Amino acid sequence: MSSASAPLRIASVNVNGVRAAFRNGMGPWLADRDVDILALQEVRAETSHLTELLGDEWDILHDAATAKGRAGVALASRRSSDKHRGAEIHRVELGAVDFDSAGRWLEADYRVGDKIITVVSTYVHSGEVGTPKQVEKYKFLDAMQERLPQLEAHSRYALVLGDLNVGHRTLDIKNWKGNVKKAGFLPEERAYFDRFIGAESDPDYNNGAGLGWVDVGRKWAGEVEGPYSWWSNRGQAFDNDTGWRIDYHLASPALAATVVNYTIDRAESYDERWSDHAPVVVDYAI
Repeated sequence: MSSASAPLRIASVNVNGVRAAFRNGMGPWLADRDVDILALQEVRAETSHLTELLGDEWDILHDAATAKGRAGVALASRRSSDKHRGAEIHRVELGAVDFDSAGRWLEADYRVGDKIITVVSTYVHSGEVGTPKQVEKYKFLDAMQERLPQLEAHSRYALVLGDLNVGHRTLDIKNWKGNVKKAGFLPEERAYFDRFIGAESDPDYNNGAGLGWVDVGRKWAGEVEGPYSWWSNRGQAFDNDTGWRIDYHLASPALAATVVNYTIDRAESYDERWSDHAPVVVDYAI
């Protein structure tokens, strides 16, 4: 483990079933990556499975979906890390009382030195145009929009990360023209991100516009295509890098100002992938 003065490394990945991910090679990646706080989505397992797979080195928070074998989000922090102390679960419910957000939103507070950082692992519905799945997705995004200002009020250093299942701009999807009428790139979905971080046309886009949150990935990469974090298993999408950037670190302005490195850990080849998503790893010098 690196020294106390080193940045706090936070990684997020949709594991597409954590047991399958470990069978396919997630363990060696995690062992080599020196992650301090790990956010997982689509866990699709019991807490006991997470404990067995990650081992005693990690403190684990887990919120499972109502239906077994679906969704599930988790936060894990290294017990050996001298950069943070413990975790206090803050909230697992989102939206109205009649809205089932189980397995999709998990907040925790971590103490880093004299600061508190609030970290959220979230998994937004994938949606499907013209079906109840899309209605649920909009309900979730509505609830998220309401919660974001409350998060920043709770902690100056706040981070929402995970699979948000929306590509905000044309830069975020390789084949965006073929997806403008499909879930994940609908104008109505992208409008939420205009409100979170600002519209592309706003002079303060991703720098105080909207609700003021910062899309760390776009801030770091700049005005380039991608870099993508998810690729369909169909055809040659991965080999051709025909991907989507739908895995985010959305940071409060104070936390975004501390970013010193951003990486998407794309596998070297299709056969070396252990999920259809790649981990998004960011170093925060707080």
